[in-house]
Order: sequence, then structure tokens, then C-alpha cells
Amino acid sequence: MALVHEFEKSGNWLFKRRGWLPLFVFIPSLVYIYLSGAKHLEYRPGLEIAFLAVSLFGQAIRAITVGRTPKNTSGRNINKQLAENLNTTGIYSVVRHPLYLGNFFMWLGPVIFLRSVWIAVVFCLAYWLYYERIMFAEEQFLRRKFSESYDLWSERVRSFIPSFRNYTRSDLPFSLRNVLKREYNGFGTIFIVFALLDIIRNYTLEGRLSVHPMWALLLAFGFLTWLILRILKKYTTWLNVHGR
Repeated sequence: MALVHEFEKSGNWLFKRRGWLPLFVFIPSLVYIYLSGAKHLEYRPGLEIAFLAVSLFGQAIRAITVGRTPKNTSGRNINKQLAENLNTTGIYSVVRHPLYLGNFFMWLGPVIFLRSVWIAVVFCLAYWLYYERIMFAEEQFLRRKFSESYDLWSERVRSFIPSFRNYTRSDLPFSLRNVLKREYNGFGTIFIVFALLDIIRNYTLEGRLSVHPMWALLLAFGFLTWLILRILKKYTTWLNVHGR
């Protein structure tokens, strides 16, 4: 099999299973905390709020992306590539894969919570190798579907490192309801992950399951937000936006 076909095949395989990535990040993190003794992970609220801010920054990138894109072009296409239109304006005039850029920062927050330079480096390399194949497969799909339009766009917009040199404003208005509908799971997961990291740290240090009040409060906020949005999505049409 030619290398280009092998890359595309493996990329499509990883695309269908990209939801597994959190497990590859989270489970080793818990093991590391326990085996390391967690003595270097003393509770420092200001620093840990900064880690949380990194994850929320990634969530904000996703929100900006989802809020200005039409239906069937960006987001949770689980089993196959899907693109009815080629997005080239807004954040897509800054970077070709903004959702994956957002994911990177969302998971970088819990990684740097571990305070290990080597783990952060390994995460960055693993993330790149994992998503490089997925991005390759997606771009092969888009190139076949949109041909010259895609080539022209990809020549002026970087794949993963943003550049505002060719920024073009999107004509589509920002839809907060669409963001709330599509991103509430990821938002809630951020607070759950940090709270669990805190619990494992406290268990390792003190021998008992406990959570610091700050993380308990943030976890309650994240869960309540998730629950409200879940109910609105499942039992009402308030979050539905035509064409999104």
C-alpha cells in the first residue's frame, strides 16, 4: 500500500476513535500521580486556576468555531468525514483545524497540572502524531470534494499554528445556542477531570478521598451547567438553531 493511502486509512480509523484520546491522557495521569507520591503537586490555587484557564481557552476556541459554522461542516461527525461546505472564513481563515487546536489546549491544562516538563513534551508529541493522521485523512477528503477551492485555501492558511495575516470575517452570525447545544459535554468534562486529579492527589498524599473546596465548588458549577443544558437539549427545542 502506498504511504499516502496508508496515512489516509489510518487517519480514518483514528477519526472514528478520536473520542478515546481523553482516556490516553487521563488514565496515565492518575497513575503518574499515585506512583510519584504527589509530593511535588502541593495545592496552589492560583497556579491551578491558571491550568484550568488553559483548558477553558481551548474550550473558547471550540466555541468560536462552532458558533459560526453551518450544519454538517464542523464538530461531532462520528463515523465518517462530512462536509457540505468548505469553511474558509472566520477562524477557518486563521487555522485549518481550529477544533483540534481547541482540543489540544483543553487537554494541555490537565497535563500541566502534573508539573512535569517531560510529560508535557510527551503529550505534545503524542497529540501531534495522533492527530496528524486524522488531519491528513480529513484534508484528503476535502481536497477530493472541493478540489481547487481547497488547494487555494490550504495554500494561504496554516494547518495547526494560527496566523491572522489572511483573516476574513465570517458572514454567519455567532450562535451561542448552537455552542451550548454542541459543547456542553466538553465543558462539563473539564471540571470533572480537574476534580478527579485533585481527589487522586489528596488520596496519595493523605490516604483519604477528599477534594479541596475550590475544586468542589467548580465541579458543582460544571455539573449544574451540564445538567441544565442536557435537560434543555433533550426535552426542549430552545437550543435548536435552523441550519446549525
